[in-house]
Amino acid sequence: MQKILIIGASGSIATVVRKVLLEKTDAQLTLYVRHPERLTINDPARETLIQGDVTDDNTLKAALADQDLVYANLSGALDHYAQHLVAAMQTVGPDRLIFITTMGIYQEIPAWLGDSPEPYTNGILRPYRRAADIIEASKLDYTIVRPGWLDNADDTNYQLTKKGAPFGGHDVSRQSIADLILRIVADPTVGSRESLGINRPERH
Repeated sequence: MQKILIIGASGSIATVVRKVLLEKTDAQLTLYVRHPERLTINDPARETLIQGDVTDDNTLKAALADQDLVYANLSGALDHYAQHLVAAMQTVGPDRLIFITTMGIYQEIPAWLGDSPEPYTNGILRPYRRAADIIEASKLDYTIVRPGWLDNADDTNYQLTKKGAPFGGHDVSRQSIADLILRIVADPTVGSRESLGINRPERH
C-alpha cells in the first residue's frame, strides 16, 4: 500500500486526482493544504489532512515522513515553492516527485499552435521555468508534468511529449492528467527524471 502526499490538495487538478486514486488504488493519501476549510475528506480511513504552507519547512518535513511519493499541484511563486520542497525531500525523503508546471516553459509551442514567449522574461512563465530548473538540477526521481490549457471534459484522449519536442495540442482534460498520475503511481519508472508535456492531440 503506497503512501502519497498531495501538496495543494484543494486545487482543481488535485481534486480529480484524489478521486481517481481513491477509486483505482488502495493508496493512503495525505492532503496538504493551506486552507483546510476548502476541502472535504472523502474517505476517513484512507485520507489524512494536514494544514500547512509548502514554505513552512518543519510542517512540510513532518508531512513528508514515511511517504512513498509526492504529488505537488501548486500555483503562484512556483520557483520559491520548488526550492523548499526539493530541499525538504532531499533531507527527509521520499525520492519520487510529480510536479505540475505548464506548457511553454521550454518554448515548445509550435507556430501553428500559438505564441511561444521566452520563459525567463515572461512574467507568467518565469516561475514555472525556474521551478523546473530547480527540480531538474536535483537528485530527486522527478516527473515534471506540463499540461496544456485545462478543461473538464470526461476523456483521457491525450499524448505525451518529452522535453525538446513540440507540443501537439492546446488543451487537455484534468481527467487525462489524473490518468497519467495514476500510471506513475502504478509504475514509478514511468516518466522517471523526465519533463512530460500532456495535451489532447490536434490536427494541423
